Amino acid sequence: MEQPNINYINKLSGDNAAFKSKMIAILKRELPEETTIYKHQMQNNDFNLAAQSVHKLKHKISILGLEKSYYIAEEYENNLKKNSTDLKDVFETILENMQIFLSDL
Repeated sequence: MEQPNINYINKLSGDNAAFKSKMIAILKRELPEETTIYKHQMQNNDFNLAAQSVHKLKHKISILGLEKSYYIAEEYENNLKKNSTDLKDVFETILENMQIFLSDL
């Protein structure tokens, strides 16, 4: 499985260390919150709302350089819109890997 990285954040921030720190802080704060919301929606079998949460989470997946995972999330989002949970375990593993990565920064 591909590993998260901050290459995009580094490129985006250039030499601006404050901007880089702010981007990482936002990810560290928002990812757990959005993951919790997504998991709550899944527990309630509210697949339409969960698909919207996956859509939001895709942006964070992209920011952390997870190109293949982005496409998995996109397919999972479409599955949820069809009331299918195919790719759920893979998607949730991606979220876990992202949170571990961010906690180590």
